[in-house]
Amino acid sequence: MDILCIGSVLWDIIGRSPSAMRLGSDVPGRITRIPGGVAMNIAITLRRFGLTPGLLTAIGRDPEGDELVADCARLGMVIDHIYRSDDLPTDRYMAVEGANGLIAAIADAHSLEAAGDKILRPLTDALAGWSGPIALDGNLTEQLLAEIAVSPLFAGADLRVAPASPGKAERLLPLLGCANATIYVNLEEANILSKVHSDTAAAAAEALLARGAAHVLVTDGGRACAEGRAGEGVITDTPPPVLVTRVTGAGDTFMAAHLVAEQQGASRTEALRAALRAAADHVSGDIA
Repeated sequence: MDILCIGSVLWDIIGRSPSAMRLGSDVPGRITRIPGGVAMNIAITLRRFGLTPGLLTAIGRDPEGDELVADCARLGMVIDHIYRSDDLPTDRYMAVEGANGLIAAIADAHSLEAAGDKILRPLTDALAGWSGPIALDGNLTEQLLAEIAVSPLFAGADLRVAPASPGKAERLLPLLGCANATIYVNLEEANILSKVHSDTAAAAAEALLARGAAHVLVTDGGRACAEGRAGEGVITDTPPPVLVTRVTGAGDTFMAAHLVAEQQGASRTEALRAALRAAADHVSGDIA
């Protein structure tokens, strides 16, 4: 096992239409159900790069949960440490996407939140002393993320952190000052965390560094993306232009690809470019 992915593993129910949509639109399209969630999306990308991720999450002991766990195993992930709940249903995420991007989404991650620190129990048992990379998902509760920020269980890890959505971005505030944490956010989420209304990813990265972050990456759709390190400044690069066919999971793919590039010894510039290329392939539909 090369990395731990901690957070949401659920069913993504995505409706996509090639038509531009607005409030009240009723258009033809396709509806899919696939394994998803921030932790799962990251793990899927890591598998594409040849790494073996282990999952720490909560999945119900219902038929949907049995099917989801079986899919995780089929995809080559370590499922031995998943918390299976007898009384909590398997979580779900539902989104509608049109030619003009994400129209609306609802994340039902209540079971993950209710499970709380039960998903972390392997870190004091079978995985005690883990010092490898950890991908951490902002779907965890604010209280649990605050505990993780000061927990000795995470002090020696290479911690990679992503919010689940702008609505949950503030949950990451306790982790902002962790010296071993890399924070991945989009421009909206960066502004929520920094309390500064920046217009560009570069300015937002500077604001987060000023708030005490050690390492940040800020994306902004098709506009320039920024990577910043405390004491080393901010660099930028622009995503390659592609036809956008989907948006769900793009940020998770970006994070996973950047982590892999850094693990392989890439420079800051090379790692940022590799992450942007992977995210572009994802949104264009070049990656299934």
